[in-house]
Amino acid sequence: MSEGTHTAAETKQREQDPRLMKVGRVLSNKMDKTVVVGVDFVRRHPIYKKRITRTSKFFAHDEQNNCLEGDLVRIEECRPLSRNKRWVVREVVQRAVRV
Repeated sequence: MSEGTHTAAETKQREQDPRLMKVGRVLSNKMDKTVVVGVDFVRRHPIYKKRITRTSKFFAHDEQNNCLEGDLVRIEECRPLSRNKRWVVREVVQRAVRV
């Protein structure tokens, strides 16, 4: 294939933004191949200007059931895998301390 010609699929793939990634803690791993990941973000209060920490929950696909509660994981957005799952676990950044 010459350098100047690309198929429509290749062109579309290059135009797409890289997939969104987030880092958060595993809140629950009670489901099979699914974990609930909490991602914290900080906002300022509109009037009092105090920092407020909020948490968003994401359902993520964990193929090997590697993640345990408290682990720090990196998740990446993907196509819808079920009604609620639109993320997949890419790596375990840090394991939780086990007692």
